[in-house]
Amino acid sequence: MTEHLHFPVLLRMLDERSAAFRAAVAEAPSLDADVPSCPGWTLYDLANHLSEGDRFWAHIVLNTAPGDERPSKDGRAAPREREALVAWLADSTEQLLAALREAGPDRGCWAWWEPLASSHTVATVARRRVPETLIHTYDAQLASGAPQDLPPAEALDAVDEFLATVCTGTSPWPGEPATIDYHVTGAGIWRQTVDAAGSRYVRLTAAEAAENKPTTAVHGTASEMALLMYMRIPADSLRIEGDAGLIQQLQDWG
Repeated sequence: MTEHLHFPVLLRMLDERSAAFRAAVAEAPSLDADVPSCPGWTLYDLANHLSEGDRFWAHIVLNTAPGDERPSKDGRAAPREREALVAWLADSTEQLLAALREAGPDRGCWAWWEPLASSHTVATVARRRVPETLIHTYDAQLASGAPQDLPPAEALDAVDEFLATVCTGTSPWPGEPATIDYHVTGAGIWRQTVDAAGSRYVRLTAAEAAENKPTTAVHGTASEMALLMYMRIPADSLRIEGDAGLIQQLQDWG
């Protein structure tokens, strides 16, 4: 986790991004608008998905322990009328925030990711929900035709969190061993290594990156890098050095 993102900061970011998502829903021309970045989904489907996730994780942080069976979702759908939907979204977020505050950052809980770089704790759940809400807010804005750059602090941690929680694991990489450097403008360099042992990452200095050349290097802002990792923008919209095809291989593997 980046040093400044303590638990209260994560909760604030989650609250703010959720409010931005609700604003996008409230201002959209129609809840039936297609979401280009989520093929087959309407804006309503996206809102239902995000609110379902908030309620699901609210239950998890208060009622599960690491190693438990995956909990079931309650199956309730969000209302389809816009004003009621926005209120439902607000209530879903408040349920999650209240559960996170009650549980506290150090409590253990069920989680789907491998506990290698990201622990099965409430703090990690909070951290996971920030980029989830961040990216889906972008999706909602895109459905309305007015996407915005991701806020810098949230986008920067989304890069690190994606590599830590989503990518770090022991599933064998099916190709030749490779390294990918992600150069985030003004923020640093992350190196992902993929091989038969799985995927892992480290932070590098510029000197370290220069000393050991990667298979591929990607350069962009924090917003661009996070959107690339979540496959919201094409790889060729960023500057790439080395084997550009490796990015597509990684996306197909994921």
